Amino acid sequence: MKATWNNAVIAESDDTIVIENNHYFPPESVKQEYLQSSETHTTCPWKGLASYYTLNVGGKENKDAAWYYPEPKDAATEIKGYVAFWKGVKVSE
Repeated sequence: MKATWNNAVIAESDDTIVIENNHYFPPESVKQEYLQSSETHTTCPWKGLASYYTLNVGGKENKDAAWYYPEPKDAATEIKGYVAFWKGVKVSE
């Protein structure tokens, strides 16, 4: 699977985990140079507290377009640190 935005490959992996129709990419498959930490957090009742990244590619910013669970609840431990995308990021094979 590949995550692209603004003509750049943000993440690429054959080992994503699909939960609720979102592909979660292993942390080592995500190009960290495109990620900026965000102060945004949301809570999922069964996954726990999510943290966000803003994407910065070619001088363009996509606020909070990626999220991950640094310390997920027991039901979601398999996605600890894995990164998922939305807000116009294309995830495809």
